[in-house]
Amino acid sequence: MSDALHDAIDAEIRAALEASQRGHDADAFHHLERAHILSQRLTLRHVQVHWLMLKHGIVTRNPREIAGQSVRIIAAALFSRIWVPMGNTGGANVGAMRSMPIPDDLRQLLERHTA
Repeated sequence: MSDALHDAIDAEIRAALEASQRGHDADAFHHLERAHILSQRLTLRHVQVHWLMLKHGIVTRNPREIAGQSVRIIAAALFSRIWVPMGNTGGANVGAMRSMPIPDDLRQLLERHTA
């Protein structure tokens, strides 16, 4: 993993944790979604982000997120290196197989990582 990609994932996770501590649940989840987009092809980081999404679901008492992340953690562990729907934000509010547009700033990081 490139240092820039690693640092960007860590920054999004830190931002999510900070937002959560301030009680800004929507902002926290938004940063986890960004971390998810960046981590999709990195199995351990991908699983880590889904674990954090599961914890977020527990803290916010969101049964749909808890159920969705429980399944996604296993799928991330098994399939990250084989195939992932690029740009998918990883939440239970979107289909697990749905590709989505990647925000420009994240696309640039990902392109540099795969170049």
